[in-house]
Amino acid sequence: MNIIYMLLAISVFVALIFFVLFIFSVKKGQYDDTYTPSVRMLFEDELVKEDTSSKAKTSKETITNPEK
Repeated sequence: MNIIYMLLAISVFVALIFFVLFIFSVKKGQYDDTYTPSVRMLFEDELVKEDTSSKAKTSKETITNPEK
């Protein structure tokens, strides 16, 4: 039974070491993406198409029925 407690303590200790190293690497900028912003400017932005049929319909209704 003592070996289970010892292995549990060792595994928690190793997990804490990996967690501290991960936090350290994130703070140092290890996972910062420096490549994508420089390449992103080479691609065209996607155009957002508006639904012109609904706009035309509402403007047509206001011309024919000015009371509404």
